[in-house]
Order: sequence, then structure tokens, then C-alpha cells
Amino acid sequence: MLVRPLRLEDRAMEEALIRRLSPEARRFRFLGDFKVPDKAMLDHLMHVDYVHDMAFAAFAHDDGELREVGISRYSTTGDDRQCECAVTVADDWRHRGLAVLLMQHLIDVARKQKLARMFSIDDVGNEPMRELAHYLGFTCEPHPEDPKTVVYSLAL
Repeated sequence: MLVRPLRLEDRAMEEALIRRLSPEARRFRFLGDFKVPDKAMLDHLMHVDYVHDMAFAAFAHDDGELREVGISRYSTTGDDRQCECAVTVADDWRHRGLAVLLMQHLIDVARKQKLARMFSIDDVGNEPMRELAHYLGFTCEPHPEDPKTVVYSLAL
């Protein structure tokens, strides 16, 4: 297992990770239904400046080939005091502690950047995220504008 910041040359592996996700995992991660990520989505996901935007990717060897098996990321809001985060783990790598590891890397960097708050907007039915957020110490509130989502928040 290798965990490191996402690089531009990881684009094909990032796309492959998203394509391999189950429909439910894609819907939970992106709050929408689609089969394959389009160019604009991949461009957005690959934009990481390591200050306002950060992403850690996890890689593992699978049948002799290196593949991306998880990613955590954040992007700061307009005031640069908060960041929205997300984490994705390949379906076949769930329940191994990878999401916790990836989020801990992300939280550490956000604290070093002196951000005050990390938050995530998630589907109200996303039980794995609810468990992860609780484990990491995030609080949960209903989304004020969308009853189908919740906001997890962590004071940094």
C-alpha cells in the first residue's frame, strides 16, 4: 500500500477507480447518477494545488499492476478558512481502515494549513460515511436546503 498526494499523471488510475465503483458508491460519492466520469469532472478532480486543494491517493498492486484503491480530498471555500472534503474507497477495499487512514492524512494537512473547519455534504442514507464521520469526531446536522443530505463537520 502506497499513500501519497495525487499527481496529474494519476489521471487514468483516478478514472479507473471511479469507473469500478458500484452505482451506489458513485451516487454516494458524487450525489448523482452517472456511469462514467466526463472530461470536465476528471479535470476538476485532478486540479490539486496542494494548498487550497489537497488529495491523497492510495495505491496497491493488483495482479502485478498498480491501481488506485482510494482517495481523500479537500477543497477550500471562498474564505480559505474551511474546506469541503470527500473520501472514496474501491468497493473491494472497504472495511480495511483505508478511509480512516486517508482522512487522517487529509485532516493533518488541513490543520497544518490552519483551516478552521472541514465539512462534507453526504446522502442521508450513506451509512459508511455516517460511521466514518462519527469515528473521526465529525458532528452531523441536516442540510438546511436539502432534506436528502446531511452536513458532517469537524472543527480543526
